[in-house]
Amino acid sequence: VQLQASGGGLVQAGGSLRLSCAASGRTFSNYAMAWFRQAPGKEREFVAAISRSGGSTYYADSGKGRFTISRDNAKNTVYLQMNSLKPDDTAVYYCAATERIVLVTLRVEYDYWGQGTQVTVSS
Repeated sequence: VQLQASGGGLVQAGGSLRLSCAASGRTFSNYAMAWFRQAPGKEREFVAAISRSGGSTYYADSGKGRFTISRDNAKNTVYLQMNSLKPDDTAVYYCAATERIVLVTLRVEYDYWGQGTQVTVSS
């Protein structure tokens, strides 16, 4: 499956952004999806995951209460709504897909990756 992330940009602290990740090539609903992020000089870290149907989600502590992951299987797209953004949220955000049924959080458990979209939060 090919993944194309978009929606990043520059926003002030306290603002919102919605990231999108469009999938193509294979049946989208066969994949659980996730968002990761990587800040300069840091490891890529898990942000949120959503099950194949969208019925289950899981968040890293950093995004709980502020971020919402969702998907539209009819549009082959997964979203990450980010509210109350902080400068610490500045990173390149990547979408990823896995054929695993359970929600997973480790990079190595994801088989396909998008190219990343830059999110910059100014103070």
